[in-house]
Amino acid sequence: MIQNKRKLPLHVVREVSRHGKIKYFYRIGKGVRVRLPDDINSRDFKAAYKQAVAGYKLIEVPRGIPTQPYSLRWLIDRYRESSTWKAFSKATQRQRENIFIEAIKRSNNARYTTIDRRSMAMAVEARSDTPAQANHFLKAMRGLFSWALQNDYVAIDPTAGVLPLKYKSDGFAPWTMDDLLQFYDRWPVGTKARLAVELLLHTGLRRSDVVQAGQQHMRGNIFSIKTQKTGSQITVEFPKALIDVISVTETGPNSFLISESGKPFETASFGNWFRDRCNDAKINKSAHGLRKLSATLAAEAGAATHELMAQYGWSNVKQAELYTKGADRVRLGIKNSKRVADQIESEIIRTRNEKAKKN
Repeated sequence: MIQNKRKLPLHVVREVSRHGKIKYFYRIGKGVRVRLPDDINSRDFKAAYKQAVAGYKLIEVPRGIPTQPYSLRWLIDRYRESSTWKAFSKATQRQRENIFIEAIKRSNNARYTTIDRRSMAMAVEARSDTPAQANHFLKAMRGLFSWALQNDYVAIDPTAGVLPLKYKSDGFAPWTMDDLLQFYDRWPVGTKARLAVELLLHTGLRRSDVVQAGQQHMRGNIFSIKTQKTGSQITVEFPKALIDVISVTETGPNSFLISESGKPFETASFGNWFRDRCNDAKINKSAHGLRKLSATLAAEAGAATHELMAQYGWSNVKQAELYTKGADRVRLGIKNSKRVADQIESEIIRTRNEKAKKN
C-alpha cells in the first residue's frame, strides 16, 4: 500500500520493519509505543489517534461498533487475518473463536492495551470452576498476545508468567468391552448408530474426521484421510466385518454417517446425536471414549508407540505412551512370568536328572 507522504500528526512516528512493512506508532518521548492502524488516511487511524491522545483510557464500546480500534475485538480481528491464524486447523480456529467471543463479552470488549498480567490471572481464576476450559482460555489468549507482541501491537505479553490451573482429570471416560456389547445389543447391524460405533472403534477417528469419512477415502478396503486437527494422514485397513456393516446401512454419497434427514453431520450435531444413542443404550460415555478403547486394544495387542502415532494421528510420543506403558507392563509381566515358569520347570527336570544319576 502506498502511504501518504504528508506530515504525520503530533507524536506519531513512522517505522519500517525488516520486511519493508511501514508501521505507525503513537509515542511521547521515550514512553510506551502504541501501534496505530497502517493506513494513515483511514477513519480507524484517526479514531485510534484520538484515543491515544486521550491517554489510553478504557472506553465503553457502543453496540454496533464491535471492531473499534484498540478494543479486544479489534486485536482479535487482526490476529484472524494473520498467517499465524491461517496455519491453525479449522477445528482449532473454531475452538478459539468460541473462546474469544466469550472473552469479548466478559470484558465488555475492553481495550487490549489495558489487559495486564494481573487481569489475565484473574480471568483464569474466574474460570476455575471449569479448570480445563480455563486452561484452554489461557492457551488461546497466550497465542493471541504472543502474536501481538511479535507484531508490535503490545509492548508486554500479559499472559507471560500466568500459570495454568492444576487439576486431576482422566479426560473422557474410556469405553469397556462390556459397554461395547451393551451398545451392540441395543443397536444391531443395519442401524446408523451401529455403523457409527464400528467406524469410531476401527479407525480411532475424532468426531471432526469421522463425519467427513466416505467412499471417496476408500481404495479397495484401504481407508485414508487427512485429519482436521493435526493435518496427519491416517491410513488403515477396514476389516470385512466393517465393510459388511457399511454395505447394509444407509449412507450418503460422500459420508458414511448421515442424519435422519439424509444429510451429513456437522461435528457438534454428530456428538449430540451419538451421545443420545449411547443414552438409549444406557451407556454414559462419549464418542471420544471409543477412541480411547480403540487405542487401548491396539496397545494390548502389541502395537508399538510409532504404530499408535500413525493410526491415531498423534504428533508426539507422550500421547501414545499413555496407552503403551500400561499395556507393555501387562504384556511384559505375562511374558516374563512364562519365562520364570519355563525356567522353574527346566531346573526341576535338571535337578531330578542329576539326582537320578547319583543314585
